[in-house]
Amino acid sequence: MKITSVDIIDVANDFSSATSKWRPVVVKINTDEGISGFGEIGLAYGVGASAGFGMAKDLSKIIIGMDPLKNEAIWDKMQKKTFWGQGGGTVFTAAMSGIDIALWDIKGKALNVPIYQLLGGKTRDKIRTYASQIQFGWGDGADKAMLVEPAHYAEAARIAVAEGYDAIKVDPLAMDSRGNWNQQNLLGVLPDKVLRLGYNRLKAIREAVGADVDIIVELHAFTDTTSSIQFGKMIEDLGIYYLEEPVMPLNPKQMKKVADHVNIPIAAGERIYTRWGYRPFFEDGSIDVIQPDMCTCGGFTEVKKICDMAHVYDVTVQIHVCGGPISTAAALHMEAAIPNFIIHELHRYALLKPNTQTCVHNYMPKNGMYEVPELLGLGQELTLETIKASTVETVK
Repeated sequence: MKITSVDIIDVANDFSSATSKWRPVVVKINTDEGISGFGEIGLAYGVGASAGFGMAKDLSKIIIGMDPLKNEAIWDKMQKKTFWGQGGGTVFTAAMSGIDIALWDIKGKALNVPIYQLLGGKTRDKIRTYASQIQFGWGDGADKAMLVEPAHYAEAARIAVAEGYDAIKVDPLAMDSRGNWNQQNLLGVLPDKVLRLGYNRLKAIREAVGADVDIIVELHAFTDTTSSIQFGKMIEDLGIYYLEEPVMPLNPKQMKKVADHVNIPIAAGERIYTRWGYRPFFEDGSIDVIQPDMCTCGGFTEVKKICDMAHVYDVTVQIHVCGGPISTAAALHMEAAIPNFIIHELHRYALLKPNTQTCVHNYMPKNGMYEVPELLGLGQELTLETIKASTVETVK
């Protein structure tokens, strides 16, 4: 089998009513045996999708004619024969990830098995899931919500729990008192009124859902070492499941300082790439829950290695999911196979029709639990209608 062409697809969608722009980029690898595989480049949010599109085009040129079943050889070539690949970085590893996921999709289809079988088979039949980013609301109409008052946070949490989730995630600090997202300064020593508003939001959630629902606190690294320690210590009494991205990961010693001063497990990883990027955090023990993104961290080939490394250090895994339905499917296969899985992320955007209608299948949890896709390969792909409506460039 040989790779004959690669389609890079800037996915068309209508997210005009959502709270931020959303731009998934998908790779479709085609072969001379008529089998195609789909993968996603994990830059749908933030800034960088167009760069991921361009990088995928460049990388695709060096894999034409190769055997798609030789994913290790292709991954190694993308990293080591491109000069910049060994330096890593978000855009490079995201493009590598999209290509790698598509290769595994081809492999599963060629061998007539779901991808999780290629990873060692299931270690579980159900995937525990949490409702993610409820500061933007949850349920009908949530695509327009910007929650401010503690009572509103409590109500969003109640809605999620009523749907069967026994865990939620919220950023209680980044929404200011006027409903502006990520506009206030959260660096350095924070005023008590900023800290107290965040605390009161979390306290309202805890009182609304009770002691048996886990609360994950997300800080998005909008905070720094000082402010995240301030807030982390303040919320210890609320029984927080884990504290996510208290600081950015480019200075591992600062993550360690937070871990040493806050009595809450620390999680991070959506902006940490490849096993080399995770190594210092494993060695100093600063992260308790890693959150590699299948679509930025290196795809199946690399993330499986990272999860196995984590297991050596008694670190559990929550795959980061903030992308299109292909991203969700990839995460479910990995989480089904690894023994050190902890919980799956269901981002609020994953519920919205502009996202779900781009693909053939709409995988959703029931009573807070996902089932693993049983179709061959990834078990997910773009609809023909989506591809026709999208910007597509083909490398041959």
